[in-house]
Amino acid sequence: MTLPSTFTDHEDLMQRIARDLVDSYDEEIELELEDRNLDELESGKVTDKAGRQAYFKELFRLQAELVKLQDWVQHGKQKVVILFEGRDAAGKGGVIKRITQRLNPRVARVAALPAPNDRERTQWYFQRYVAHLPAAGEIVLFDRSWYNRAGVERVMGFCSDEEYEEFFRTVPDFERMLARSGIKLIKYWFSITDEEQHMRFLGRIHDPLKQWKLSPMDLESRRRWEEYTKAKETMLERTHIPEAPWWVVQAVDKKKARLNCISHLLGQFPYHEVEHAPVTLPARVRNADYLRHPVPASMIVPELY
Repeated sequence: MTLPSTFTDHEDLMQRIARDLVDSYDEEIELELEDRNLDELESGKVTDKAGRQAYFKELFRLQAELVKLQDWVQHGKQKVVILFEGRDAAGKGGVIKRITQRLNPRVARVAALPAPNDRERTQWYFQRYVAHLPAAGEIVLFDRSWYNRAGVERVMGFCSDEEYEEFFRTVPDFERMLARSGIKLIKYWFSITDEEQHMRFLGRIHDPLKQWKLSPMDLESRRRWEEYTKAKETMLERTHIPEAPWWVVQAVDKKKARLNCISHLLGQFPYHEVEHAPVTLPARVRNADYLRHPVPASMIVPELY
């Protein structure tokens, strides 16, 4: 029996949509290659397949909840700031990638500020960070933040003792002011062990795709592990306030850290699914006098793959 063409066309369309959906999930697998030996994957000797499947299943579930949170933030005109701090190579960037991967970049954006220039060094310390704060309906994730002063600037001698103490006098009031203005501020510290950081740095040294992540400052932070520990302890003690408490993420296990952080983040909001009107794809307008001109062959990117 020959099936009607409309049926076969529909089946083909559904298969193409399904393939596209699988491709979108492959993006996450591509990110996971950062944490796994490619030769191991190609040889089929991947260990703990069940654990890996469970991780992906839960990650996709949490990412679906993040989309609901995004809709709730946008619909309710909420303002959200999330700070990510921690040791070098603690996995902050990996968590940020998983949080933002399926979100609208116009709603959820990442602020990763470079070192201040000469002009910015003369400004009020918080001034350049204020420019990145969210408007209504936005989420801003700071990949490192104003707490640079309590960490790297203190340890590396980039600020004076007076500037350091002024930071601690000012930051609680600054964050309370943000809270009073309607900004929900969430602060995460990613904690790893001395041994784990050592291993991750070695991994970056021997992986040409990751060597760009190692700066001279990162290498110096390895040597000054104990100084950074003291600076971190002081920072947490002096800036853990009710309006903006610190939350410590145990990050030796990267996958668990990602799931735990995202799950905790979702729990900080009374969000709910926002109802949307059904989406109907409009029919394409076709004009009899329309003629599509071919693209010159010289402009086509060679199809090497």
